[in-house]
Amino acid sequence: EAREQGDLSENAEYDAAKDEQRAIETRIEEIEEIIKYAVVVDESEDKDTVGIGSTVKFYDLTFNEELEYKIVGSTEANILDGLMSNESPIGQALMGAHAGDELETETPDGIVRFRIIEITRDEDDM
Repeated sequence: EAREQGDLSENAEYDAAKDEQRAIETRIEEIEEIIKYAVVVDESEDKDTVGIGSTVKFYDLTFNEELEYKIVGSTEANILDGLMSNESPIGQALMGAHAGDELETETPDGIVRFRIIEITRDEDDM
């Protein structure tokens, strides 16, 4: 449409369309990169072990508080929504652990100690 309006050297709509096209192509490259390294997670395996898709309730022994997070991949993570990345320091420590395990990991705020209270998986996710 922008080309039909004549001189492209001074056509703001053409420039905006080209900028939008560049942004879309960049996003396509990002998505292709995500898909390239994607791994299918079999959530039907061990329901007693923390894995991606597990919701983990744990007691933070360092700060004396109970917390609950769902373990997700890094692209889905949003700690404010209760979604913890499996690549975060605490997420890495939780992976493969069982209810009752006491763990310790180093975070940017220092050493954190916690005990796993419960591991669940949503039936809707399977």
